[in-house]
Order: sequence, then structure tokens, then C-alpha cells
Amino acid sequence: MKGRFRLVVAAAVIFAVATLAACEPKAPSSPDSLTYSTDARAAYLEAMDVFEAQSWEEARLRFAEVKRLYAHSPYARLADLRLADIEFEQGKYTEATTAYRTFVRAHRSDDNVEYARYRIAKGAYLDIGDTFLLPPAEERDQGNAEEAYRELKAYDEQFPKSRYRADSGYMLAVVTQRLVRHELFVARYYLGDDRFEATIARIEYALARYPGSGLDAEALVLKGETLLKMHRRDAARAAFDVVAKQEGPFKLAAERFLAHLGAEPATPSEKGEKPGVEKAGVAPSDRTPPAAPESGAPSLKASP
Repeated sequence: MKGRFRLVVAAAVIFAVATLAACEPKAPSSPDSLTYSTDARAAYLEAMDVFEAQSWEEARLRFAEVKRLYAHSPYARLADLRLADIEFEQGKYTEATTAYRTFVRAHRSDDNVEYARYRIAKGAYLDIGDTFLLPPAEERDQGNAEEAYRELKAYDEQFPKSRYRADSGYMLAVVTQRLVRHELFVARYYLGDDRFEATIARIEYALARYPGSGLDAEALVLKGETLLKMHRRDAARAAFDVVAKQEGPFKLAAERFLAHLGAEPATPSEKGEKPGVEKAGVAPSDRTPPAAPESGAPSLKASP
């Protein structure tokens, strides 16, 4: 009887010890162990499950744990990116950009640098922050838009065959048009105020700084109109002639201006003058647009 009781007690003790051992947290495997990479991958995938469920704070803790326990594995670098993604997905673009830049500096040869740079550029684009409560886009300060333009331009130049090129190209086109429209908005204000030289300088800066915007025809018609008011008919005719030879919404306006000019002879001082950028790369000194035009509504309105 006593022997049986002792066996029961011994079995209970063994069961209790085994249960406690199972409940203890698993110690991380060392970098030299055979299971290190497997354990790192498993921990990373578990963190990804939480990330995809958008449980941001728990995901942050789990990726931080992957970095701590498996610092010598590739999953630690991936955890860095996912931590940046957590900030990005919550709209914290400044914090996300800092994290992506840190990744790029620390892992310059990593294949995921392309992804990090793309997210930096996209964060700058999304950080422009349009809302119907603000004035029209072209009337506002363009600091954020200019930053997005630089990032997107640099990204497309560094990764011309990027798998994100379609998205980055679209964002660059949107930002470029926004910046050009801002320059033309200011040019129209100057034109309404009879500041013709400032108008021309602003238009030429837009053409030189932001090529390929798709707004060249609009800019050239505005330039031609300004030149007419400066009594530089030959230069104006050349600008209108360029637009009249192209299909687009400003072709008719250019043709009407040409019809108005008729076939008058060129002014000797203007012979050979071209309609393009006369001072390429030279920004006008006044880079701060007024809040709104004060007088003189421009005769040429922006295209829709």
C-alpha cells in the first residue's frame, strides 16, 4: 500500500515539474544553434500576423522583440522596416521617414533600400495634405510639394526600373503640375498688376525648373499675352506659333492671338528671338506669392 502511494506521489511530482518547465518562457536560441534562423522566422511571421491585423502597438512590441532576440538574422532588418511601416500606416509620415532613412543608412546594400526610398518619397507626397478647408492648391505655400518633388525625382533617377515606378511616376506628375500651376498663378497676379518682367521671369522659371509638366502650352500662351502687353509682338508671335502647331486646349487661344497679330513685320531688335526659356535655371528673386490678387483679373484662366 505504501509503495503504491509513493509511486502516485512521485508521478505527481514529475507531472508538476514538467508542467512548470513547459510554462517557462523559451530561451532564445544562440546565433550558432541550428534552430536560430527557424526561430527568428517564426517570431517574425507571428509579428506579421499581428501587423496585418493592424494591432499596431502589439506589433511594435513583437518586432522589437525580434530585433532583440535575433539581432544577427535577416529578420531583424525586416523588423526595422516593419516598425517604419507601422508609423507610415498610421499617417505619421515624419516618424516613418526618419525610420526609413535610418534603415537606408545602416543597410545601403540591402535589396529593401529601394522599398524604403519609395516609402520616403510617398510619405512626402502624402504629407502635402490637401483639404477642402484650405485655399486652392496653387495659392498655398509649396514647401511640402517641393520636398515631395525632390524625393520623387531622386527616386525615379536612382531606380529607373523600380517595381514601384508606375506609382512614383504618377505622384511625380501630380506634384510637378501642382508646382507649375503655382508658378502660373503668381505670374497671373504679376500680369494683373502690370509687372510684366516679373511675369515673364516666373513663367520662364516654371518652364526651366519643371520640364515635362504638360502645362507648357498654357505657360507659353500666358507668356505670349504678356509679351504683347510689352509691345514685343515678334516674340509673342513666336510663342503663340509653337502652341498653335500642337493639339490641345490652348491651340485655339494661340490661333486667335496669331490672327489678331496678323502678318506684321518683325521688329528688328526681336528677329531670331525664341519663345522658350530665356533664362533657364534662374529663379525669380521674389519666391513668395501674395495671398490673393488685388487688382486686374487675368484674361487667361487656368485650364481645368
